[in-house]
Amino acid sequence: MLNPEITPKDAAALLASPNPPVLIDVREKWEFDTAHIENALLMPMGDVPSRAHQDLDEDEPILVLCHHGARSLNVTMWLRQQGFSQAQSIAGGIESWSRQIDPTIPRY
Repeated sequence: MLNPEITPKDAAALLASPNPPVLIDVREKWEFDTAHIENALLMPMGDVPSRAHQDLDEDEPILVLCHHGARSLNVTMWLRQQGFSQAQSIAGGIESWSRQIDPTIPRY
């Protein structure tokens, strides 16, 4: 089984591939509006239980993002319990993404 966490560098490589994984951002709307990765699907953590089976495919790779990596890891583990075995949390969240991958994304 895949590691539940993925580094920002490895996540960026996957997102740049010809068949990128779905990227869900589990932060709140104000956080997403402040800073987000292009093409991310906003799905606040509280909405995941009601939306996961509607908006996500169990058989597709999924990357989960939050601010520092705690919420996204919790959501990733929940998704895996629901059958989304390819879900992975981006370690360090958008904070690490901004530091390591895209410094144009604001930090907050």
